Amino acid sequence: MKKGDFVIIGAVAVAFLLSIIMLIPFSKQGSHVVIKQDNKIIYNQSITQNQTIDTGTNKIIIQDGVVRMEHANCKNQICINAGTISKKGETIVCLPNKVIVEIK
Repeated sequence: MKKGDFVIIGAVAVAFLLSIIMLIPFSKQGSHVVIKQDNKIIYNQSITQNQTIDTGTNKIIIQDGVVRMEHANCKNQICINAGTISKKGETIVCLPNKVIVEIK
């Protein structure tokens, strides 16, 4: 092995460790759900409370410690396809309707 091989192996190892360190905050279970529409907080409650929130354009379901977007009247439906979130820092965004769901 040459000196350059060790440099490449070292760089890959450092990148791997940094990616693990960056993911640690996202691995913790969240405690609150914050929903914003037009940059205004419309919901801020515990993730353990089962709720259905209807923003008029979107329907968000909080059930059994996870959150998902069930309905959106936007064209692309990316927010619906985002699936469920439950860990700190995870978000679901519906850009056309300016709705953000975030786990804190």
